[in-house]
Amino acid sequence: MRIGRRTVAGKALLETSELLFRGEELRLRIPFSKIQAVVARGGALEVQGPDGHVRFELGDQAALWASRIKNPPGRLDKLGVKPGMKVSVVGTLDPAFLAQLRARVDDVSVGRPRAASDLLFLAADSPADLKRIPVLKQSLQPAGALWVVRAKGKGAGARVTEASVMAAGKAAGLVDTKVVAFSETHTAERLVIPLARR
Repeated sequence: MRIGRRTVAGKALLETSELLFRGEELRLRIPFSKIQAVVARGGALEVQGPDGHVRFELGDQAALWASRIKNPPGRLDKLGVKPGMKVSVVGTLDPAFLAQLRARVDDVSVGRPRAASDLLFLAADSPADLKRIPVLKQSLQPAGALWVVRAKGKGAGARVTEASVMAAGKAAGLVDTKVVAFSETHTAERLVIPLARR
């Protein structure tokens, strides 16, 4: 990476909503929302952001990264929602999310899970909601996913924590495979049936 007159060796990572760089001498985080301009040129990704002009030597990946920064995946894309899926929602989730879901998927059940759901969203507002995971697991098709949506926050003050979601999933025979930012206030954690048990 080149920033100003400095060239620094390290690893660049393209996340869902930010560009990261980790080197021995320098760490950099550039949220997509702070990027003013991005272009791929000659195997390099050039970004104009809060730290000025930054050039990442990425080779063939430069054009792909530029495209993903200009057109970041939406919430439904991050959650793996595809047309034709059978989706169930248990608990109270953001009405805007439900509207997006219904616009993409014809088969949406709210309140009661449908058998053989491809995706199941559980609104976990309290630790008691996590006790529903073993029963909800039975409504998933073998390659389906159970997304546990909880308020962001860490530590003892959080009503439902990442650790408690992972523990509840493990107790139900599920494994956690992904975490995404569901909204500004909520996080979603994906639990799936392990490949060996499908």
